Amino acid sequence: MKYRSLVFDFDGTIADTLDEGLKIYNHLAGQHGLKKVDDHEIHILRNMKLNDFLDHLGVSRMLVPKLLYRGTQMLKSRIERLPLIEGIKDVLPFLRQNAENFGILTSNSVDNVKLFLQHHQLENTFDIISSTSKLTGKAKHLQSIRRRFSTQPEEMIYIGDEIRDIKAAKKAGVPIAAVSWGFNSADALLDAGPDYLMNHPAELTNLVH
Repeated sequence: MKYRSLVFDFDGTIADTLDEGLKIYNHLAGQHGLKKVDDHEIHILRNMKLNDFLDHLGVSRMLVPKLLYRGTQMLKSRIERLPLIEGIKDVLPFLRQNAENFGILTSNSVDNVKLFLQHHQLENTFDIISSTSKLTGKAKHLQSIRRRFSTQPEEMIYIGDEIRDIKAAKKAGVPIAAVSWGFNSADALLDAGPDYLMNHPAELTNLVH
């Protein structure tokens, strides 16, 4: 299937932010008396839905916006040291050339994304960078991006690495390509029923030709 419009998640899909994100979370957890994440727990957490993840760590829903805001601020000073997902830079030019519209929808900040893209010489790649401060607020933003791109629902696809990305795309009525190189595991993503599951960035080229 060829899609006219491609919209990417950022963290874990384009940028390899997992290690730095865990360091930041553990720092904030220490400040708020929350359970920290040990390295041996990561494979367990990768199989969890968002609510189960928060419950496991003892994070109240009311605290999430504060943690997300503070974590985003802390990441800004480290954003230029973060690597791209291995292999993603090789396919972005082809995808950009073969898609009419190219966007990013993220829970990170627009400033962080722009700094990261500039550092990796990708600042002119995307038509739109949209941010939502809510972990579960992507569906409305996807619908807004689709309207801005003047694209029918079946002509735009969201590409993300988390179960919540799948849920957001389904709620917005657009297809979803889940990628297994980010936070949630391939099995966890499959259980959520994506339209596609990609295990390597090179497979994304199938979306535009």
